[in-house]
Amino acid sequence: MNADWNTKYGTRRVRHDPPTLDEAIFAAIGITDDQEQQAEIAAALMGMPLETVQAEVKKQARTNSRITATRVIAGEQGAQRSVVVERRVIRRFGNDKRTGT
Repeated sequence: MNADWNTKYGTRRVRHDPPTLDEAIFAAIGITDDQEQQAEIAAALMGMPLETVQAEVKKQARTNSRITATRVIAGEQGAQRSVVVERRVIRRFGNDKRTGT
C-alpha cells in the first residue's frame, strides 16, 4: 500500500510494510514468558492460524535460549538486578577499504 501526496517539491511517496510474524512474536515475548500465550498474541496480531504460529514460537524459543542468558547479581543490601548477556555475531567482509585487507 502506498500513500502519495503533493508537496512544493513534487510528489512524495511513503511505503507501508505490514509487520512480519517474527516481529509479532518479538512483541509477544516482551509481554509474557509463556509460549502458549505468546503464540495466541502473535496469532491475534497477524490474523494467522494458531498452529502455524505455535511452531514458529517454539523455533524462536530454541534459538533465543542459545543466544541469551540472564544472570541475577546481588546488589546493595541484597537487592537483585537482572543482567542480560547476549552473544553477538560479528560479520567480517573480505575486502575492507579502511584497513586495506
